[in-house]
Amino acid sequence: MSISTQTLHKNLKQIFGYNSFRGEQEEIIINLLNKNDSMVIMPTGGGKSMCYQLPALMSEGCAIIVSPLIALMKNQVDVLRGYYKNESIAHVLNSSLTKTQATQVKEDITNEKTKLLYVAPESLVKTENTDFFQAAKISFYAIDEAHCISEWGHDFRPEYRKLRQIIDTIGRAPIIALTATATPKVRQDIMKNLQINEGRLFLDSFNRSNLFYEIQPKKDVAKQIIQYIKDRPSESGVVYCLSRKKVEEIAEILQINGINALPYHAGLDSKKRIEHQEAFLMDDCNVIVATIAFGMGIDKPDIRFVIHHDIPKSLEGYYQETGRAGRDGGKGDLMTFYDYKDIEKLEKFLQGKPVAEQEVGRLLIMETIAFSETSMCRRKYLLYYFGEDFDAKDCNEMCDNCKNPKVKIEGKEYIKLLLEAIDGSNERFKPKEIAKIMMGETNSLIKQNILQIEKVFGTGKKKTLSFWHSLIRQAYVKKLITKEIESYGVLKLTDSGKEFIKKPFSLMIVEDHNYDVAISASTRIQKGAAADELLLNLLKDTRKKLAKEIGLPPAIIFTEPSLIDMANQYPISMEEMSKIQGVGIGKANKYGDKFINVISKYVEENDIVRPQDFIVRTVANKSSNKIYIIQSLDKKLALNDIANGKALSVDDLLNEMEEIVEAGTRLNLDHIILDMMHQDEREDIHQFFKETKTFSFDEARIEFEEEVFNDNEIRLLRIDFISQVAN
Repeated sequence: MSISTQTLHKNLKQIFGYNSFRGEQEEIIINLLNKNDSMVIMPTGGGKSMCYQLPALMSEGCAIIVSPLIALMKNQVDVLRGYYKNESIAHVLNSSLTKTQATQVKEDITNEKTKLLYVAPESLVKTENTDFFQAAKISFYAIDEAHCISEWGHDFRPEYRKLRQIIDTIGRAPIIALTATATPKVRQDIMKNLQINEGRLFLDSFNRSNLFYEIQPKKDVAKQIIQYIKDRPSESGVVYCLSRKKVEEIAEILQINGINALPYHAGLDSKKRIEHQEAFLMDDCNVIVATIAFGMGIDKPDIRFVIHHDIPKSLEGYYQETGRAGRDGGKGDLMTFYDYKDIEKLEKFLQGKPVAEQEVGRLLIMETIAFSETSMCRRKYLLYYFGEDFDAKDCNEMCDNCKNPKVKIEGKEYIKLLLEAIDGSNERFKPKEIAKIMMGETNSLIKQNILQIEKVFGTGKKKTLSFWHSLIRQAYVKKLITKEIESYGVLKLTDSGKEFIKKPFSLMIVEDHNYDVAISASTRIQKGAAADELLLNLLKDTRKKLAKEIGLPPAIIFTEPSLIDMANQYPISMEEMSKIQGVGIGKANKYGDKFINVISKYVEENDIVRPQDFIVRTVANKSSNKIYIIQSLDKKLALNDIANGKALSVDDLLNEMEEIVEAGTRLNLDHIILDMMHQDEREDIHQFFKETKTFSFDEARIEFEEEVFNDNEIRLLRIDFISQVAN
């Protein structure tokens, strides 16, 4: 079909209201209208759907759009119907339709009222449907989310690999395959499977210049996520987790910490999923906590941040998920929390699968590790993965590594050693083995080949194992080595790599973050390491001077752990000081002023960005009672009122409260406890529990006379101690 540019632009304006095309949209559409096959790689938000919607509306017959998700189909059909009075212009054909509805859809196609039919691959393969389509006039086939075809993609669906067979059964027509994420390997696999190798490849840039990429080691991840979100009040965001269980857990933690969040995963019933999705789209909820089931095709342009609680299974998945942010062109912040233990979990998921699938999975995971641990420009690394060259200078400090660059060292000697080791081992090892060979370490595979690699074995002992892993990744990106994909990641020298061995040249490299040594905030405090050593020393000096003035040992004023906590939290008000470990209201009032003045001055002079002072609340198990109790205590309700609100006995209420504090959540009991006694008495009781070490009820019952405190009151005092001191 020959079509003029003028006609194309006229239709674009009349139907969709746009004055011009984006990127390569126009060329793609012309290619399809000329009945040629196409492979389209376009980033999320790049306008892929226009590439088949406009030509379908301009062509005779009906275009079949293969889409993986019912929600995605419905969204696009609703959008298209918004441009036409005739709702028959676009239809969905899937398992959600009644028999009557399915019959109506087919009648509209037969009567040539329908221009676009969205169908899942599972529906397309049904004999009754293929028989019907054989008699229909098909303009072309559009395979959306085409990465689902490839075993090397992040959302592989076996049904997709049958599409070419089904198309041949129905009747040949032009094919356009579209995806936002596809490596050269995946692209090749898609085109080969669909038999469109002669089709034209349209490859748009994968660079999303408005997105800020950042990786942080997991410490106290719930606290990290809460703080990250609270630093962005009223902004919309998504938190991705690997498991449904973790989704529920994190959503609940966010809720009880004052964040308007909802869960989304395939385990929820469809009504609940739709409700939560709509709440997010309508800004009735700020944050969606989800598995990867959420997001494919979700059109919310103002998502400002995407958090990965767990490292993604693949870089393609990561790119797809992070691509939800900033689709309106505004800034999008991308935070991923990384712990090598997560990698081990991903590897466990591969157990029991066919060997080939395991190897593919491991290779995808390795790429994710490399991206997470690299000190290179993350944008450069990511784009290179998708086959795109990128100059790190153009990142404009829009990734953590460019914003805070690492010190570079001369790498010529080390790269030459690495390349010689790969060459000397006859190019038969994967990165893990090569790094071990450099260090002179063995595993079963290396032992089998030890005689062949004697000359290069242990040549890199002067550096660390992580250094060699880092160098392998950098050499890979610099195109000195490549991975033999068919051999599941065996390292090979490129021509450039072979030339480098003969004629080495200066090459600056960076040493990577050491994610293995990251420790949690709680561990850090326990071990006596302060976040700010300079401030800690100032606080010790202040304590020493004050101790001399009032004639008390320094430890009586504030203990070492209390000073360490101050050096982590930077309290600059009496309220904040009272929340410091081991301080409380009494000590804050007695001694806090001098320390607050020191900290305030230090924060101002050094331009310190203080961590938000919040306590991450967790719930031991899924219980609406527990959330109700936490919220009721925050409102300063009396125990009897709280118990009556849930038809609980006071005994049952105390049981629930014990479970809450023993799980690590602090409860607001001040209004109850201080009504029973003075703060000094409270501190004396806390001291008793400290000295018992076990802080058991039985010991307390012996210590306190029954006429002073009854059993429930002692239980309450014990709960207060665990909440205020132990937590």
